[in-house]
Amino acid sequence: MIKLNIHEAKTHLSRYLDKLKKGETILLCKHNEPVAEIRGIPTHPSKKRPIGLAKGQFTIPDSFLEPLPDELLTAFSGQLK
Repeated sequence: MIKLNIHEAKTHLSRYLDKLKKGETILLCKHNEPVAEIRGIPTHPSKKRPIGLAKGQFTIPDSFLEPLPDELLTAFSGQLK
């Protein structure tokens, strides 16, 4: 963790951007008292996730696409007495 006073951060923030990208955290201080933390934004993977990662790990029952029972539909609609 990098500890910086506000003046140092305002003056030299561009120096610390690469360190933030690599996962470093900056503790921002005012008169040597911590007031905030600055962290880099995590990068998202450049490749899309492949379809079918959980193939074969579970099965969907045939009843999945059947209509819900009336009492359950009533409960979801807020009309339950």
